[in-house]
Amino acid sequence: MPSRRTVLKGLALAAAASAVPLPAYADPTTSPTADGAAYVPPLHQMRGMWIASVANINWPSKQGLSADEQKAEFIAWVDLAVQRKLNSVFVQIRPTADAFWPSPFEPWSHWLTGVQGQDPGYDPLGFAVAEAHKRGLAFHAWFNPYRVSMQTDPSKLHPDHPGRKHPEWILPFGGKLYYNPGLPEVRKFCQDAMLDALTRYDIDGLHFDDYFYPTNTTAFDDSAAFAQYGAGFPDLATWRRHNVDLMVSEMQQRVREAKPEVAWGISPSGIWRNKASDPLGSDTSGGQSYDGLHADTRGWVKKGWLDYIAPQLYWYMGQPPADYSKLVPWWSDVANGTNTLLWIGQAAYKAGDPAQAADWQDPAELSDHLTLNRAHPQVSGDIWYNANDVRVDRIGSISTAVNNHYTRPALAPVVPRLAGGEPPRRPVLAYALRRSGGVEVRAVATGRDEPFLFAIFRFSGRPGQGAFDNASNLVAVVPGDRQVRWVDPEGKRGDHYHVVAVDRVNRTSKPSNGFVVI
Repeated sequence: MPSRRTVLKGLALAAAASAVPLPAYADPTTSPTADGAAYVPPLHQMRGMWIASVANINWPSKQGLSADEQKAEFIAWVDLAVQRKLNSVFVQIRPTADAFWPSPFEPWSHWLTGVQGQDPGYDPLGFAVAEAHKRGLAFHAWFNPYRVSMQTDPSKLHPDHPGRKHPEWILPFGGKLYYNPGLPEVRKFCQDAMLDALTRYDIDGLHFDDYFYPTNTTAFDDSAAFAQYGAGFPDLATWRRHNVDLMVSEMQQRVREAKPEVAWGISPSGIWRNKASDPLGSDTSGGQSYDGLHADTRGWVKKGWLDYIAPQLYWYMGQPPADYSKLVPWWSDVANGTNTLLWIGQAAYKAGDPAQAADWQDPAELSDHLTLNRAHPQVSGDIWYNANDVRVDRIGSISTAVNNHYTRPALAPVVPRLAGGEPPRRPVLAYALRRSGGVEVRAVATGRDEPFLFAIFRFSGRPGQGAFDNASNLVAVVPGDRQVRWVDPEGKRGDHYHVVAVDRVNRTSKPSNGFVVI
């Protein structure tokens, strides 16, 4: 007799069958969907992973490593991203009101050296951005907006830490210290500290995680700030939500003013509100970001304050309190008709963990998530948490998802507000010649700006209309330069090649001239 959750999972997959390919193990570039149409792999799809620094979760793996050891570890992470066919990394560079770059606002992070304020001997952020870009990976700088420390003793902060200079800015709760989001000077300071990295480094995205207010109780004692600034609000919770709304809306404006080409988004906890609390909520019964963290995540999307939202849907399909197969349609409906892209946070850390439920012991669980996503065109990709689990690949869950869904390369999505900008110049394909290892392709950039990437397409004959609108014939995405050479090991006589230039926001040029292998 199958379990209830097995039945629910089967129903969820069946509901999506009209728009997704049939067997999960089949090649999705060739498998027909249930209605007989072939699945068309998208040209643009977010494929990211989070690289966490707090508590040395991922990088650096421990405090006090030498600069060379830290560099080697990061190189291994971005090499892993390439191996898993990802196109973006989300790297935590301000985990606890400290910095992975020489910041004039906050001290060097103690997660680097073990001593807050101690120079690690190099610029970790500058190094990380450069190494990601060398591999054609977009670099999203991940910030925690308000967390100050993983302990509650202010005297353990660096003497020059803002929390020591302004003790009225910080509050203890749950064994940690936080900046008080209700103080306008705190909000501005946090924005200034994060925008310093934005303006000084060549980052592609500015990213918040899901931590805002740590609780919905008065145990987080912001009563003095509420007394000073809360006039006109019906209750403490409404005022707190207003403060978080200000942080989000102001960050949008400041990012666009400073670097409009940078994507701005948040990865909130996966439930806005349950239907029992609000008829607009999801059919769930889990923790609510609107109430618990004072984060109106649905409102941010509807008001157009984000370029993308990446809800952390860390539940299996059919899970009773929070069913993945119910939350994806709910979030898709929220994003539908807006200019906010929807990416899904995937719980790689749960797959194969013996402490998790039986459903997480199924190697196909995460792959099934991506299969379900295909039924919802509003979903334009996924981000995996966290990098270590992407590497370890317990029970083969990550490789199963990669083999089933990442059979073609993909460019990262273009945020809608930038889609109408000027595309890169059409490149020139100098040649496509047979060599001992396959077909060597040489592409040359034109115009003043060097492309961020080149997308290489291979066809069995002359490409038809719309042939460059999807990834069906995309064989490689390579880092840009004035000219690049790439060898296609599967190329053969009679193949037609074209190259497309890609800029930093993933806009594409017109295809190059064609070249036929003889």
